[in-house]
Amino acid sequence: MTDANQMRPKLAITMGDAAGIGPEIALRVWDSPEVQSQGYPLLFGDAAIYQRAAKKLGCDCPGTISLAEFLGMPKQSIPSDAPHGVIVDCGKLTAEELGSFTPGKFNAATGRASYQSVTDAIDAAVSGHVDAIVTGPIQKEAWHQAGIDFPGHTELLADRAGRAVQGEPADVRMMLASDTIACVLETIHIPLADVASQLNTESLVRTINLAGETVQRRNQNRGSLLPPRIAVCGLNPHAGENGLFSHQEEEQIILPAIEAARQSGWTIEGPLSPDTAFTPAMRERIDIYVCMYHDQGLIPLKALSFDDAVNVTLGLPIIRTSVDHGTAMDLAWQGKASINSMLAAIRWAVP
Repeated sequence: MTDANQMRPKLAITMGDAAGIGPEIALRVWDSPEVQSQGYPLLFGDAAIYQRAAKKLGCDCPGTISLAEFLGMPKQSIPSDAPHGVIVDCGKLTAEELGSFTPGKFNAATGRASYQSVTDAIDAAVSGHVDAIVTGPIQKEAWHQAGIDFPGHTELLADRAGRAVQGEPADVRMMLASDTIACVLETIHIPLADVASQLNTESLVRTINLAGETVQRRNQNRGSLLPPRIAVCGLNPHAGENGLFSHQEEEQIILPAIEAARQSGWTIEGPLSPDTAFTPAMRERIDIYVCMYHDQGLIPLKALSFDDAVNVTLGLPIIRTSVDHGTAMDLAWQGKASINSMLAAIRWAVP
């Protein structure tokens, strides 16, 4: 173990659903020179799955330590015999489940195993044994089949990390970002018909401030002192056209939030008409967009950055980034999956 290795941030990369592309992309980024130069990769999940995937794909596989062994090590250290990374074996698939396992076919067992790799990584981050979490893609239906109440990563992270650090769930926001565009969502997975009733000024102020803090921190890490430039989208066509196309959500909710958030020193434009907010000319002068609902932000983001976008959870007491794609069961364990989103997620995760 060298001083240089000790200084590398430890990154918990979770397996995702074993039946999907998660194990494959985790193995491939572990062996990437770019990742090795940025941090110390720890592949959280079932060692048997990683080993089987490596054999099928014909790629190298890191060594293994148990979760208990890893958590028993001093927080600043890494395994002396594994300077390039290691599998942290969360070992939740039984011998019978491994015997019937088939890539591309998820079930309750793969859902339970992916869930466990995430909870173990969260606990390791909260305890200071890892510096950040980068999550692989899960199959939400498999979590449901396993009886897991959380609909996805974001809700689990908010609850588990928030309760561990502050005694209550964290008030989080979802940010999707790439080098081309970044969008923070005020509402996420709710029906479009419910969005207007869920908007409120206090929540939106927090969203804008989290967006500003995130850009400011990233600018500072890059040696820039420029203030964040934030665009806040309106809810309605043409941002409501002064009430002609709205129920005055812009005037009564969004504009007061912008005025309040300006007290933090951010440069904010809005409420902007959503149909012109994402033009090339606008993107040149905007660092981050605050969007009122899921598709308002994700349609432009995925149109511009489908292969290299990153999901970042803002407002957590730990660092968490994620790939912005699904499990791609049709591509599982074939060596065809792109690792671009995972590489981008790791770049965002490095403290």
